[in-house]
Amino acid sequence: MDVEKILESLKDNKITVNQAKKLLSLYSIEEIEGFAKIDISRQNRRGIPEVIFAETKELDEIKKIVKRVLEKSNAVIVSRLKKNDYSKIKEYSKKLKVKIKTGKNSSSLLLYKKTIKQNGGKVGILTAGTSDIGVAEESRLMCEAMNCKCIISYDVGVAGIQRIFPELKKMVDEEVDCIIVAAGMEGALATLVSTLVDIPIIGIPTSVGYGYGEKGIAALASMLQSCSLGLSVVNIDNGIAAGGIAANIANRSIRIK
Repeated sequence: MDVEKILESLKDNKITVNQAKKLLSLYSIEEIEGFAKIDISRQNRRGIPEVIFAETKELDEIKKIVKRVLEKSNAVIVSRLKKNDYSKIKEYSKKLKVKIKTGKNSSSLLLYKKTIKQNGGKVGILTAGTSDIGVAEESRLMCEAMNCKCIISYDVGVAGIQRIFPELKKMVDEEVDCIIVAAGMEGALATLVSTLVDIPIIGIPTSVGYGYGEKGIAALASMLQSCSLGLSVVNIDNGIAAGGIAANIANRSIRIK
């Protein structure tokens, strides 16, 4: 339905004002100098903030996108910044007078203007080892940008399986709505957690491992072949996607309650 038809339908009382607003929001695209088209209304439409995949972008492009997005919305995530660009974007954020959240062992940043309230759902985040923390922290930044409270516990993998039980109990007691599990090597932690709780689990295979099945291939195959129901899987190292899905699940569960 194009804009004219939406307005005609509203005039003829065929659709409500809220329906018209939702349909019109699909046209809220901001073009930046011919190289980027920003979905400004995504946060309102889907609850998901704009995410800039910075790994393949020039610094000047990142700055222009950040500036435009923050003119139109409260927050933006800049994911996978190159080493030389990381400190420059932090400095640029000071120039824009916006706040920053960083992630441990992560080159991703959450930039925001007003305080983001953690009044949404609750998400648990686990990692098998310390090498998985950077990816898990991307998920945390995404969840927090979407108003979720995160309960985290790192380095609790199957190499010392006894470590997981008190941390998982804590998450159950906190009544988390979803759990993200980041694991490399054989990726077994995601299956283990899925067998123990009645909570949706999102597995992130990470690019940690040696030789055959290296770079996350073995962990991805293991998670995809899991015989435990209730486990879903995102792509290798895709903490952003896992965070977006988990926060959507958690926030929807709050609305249902």
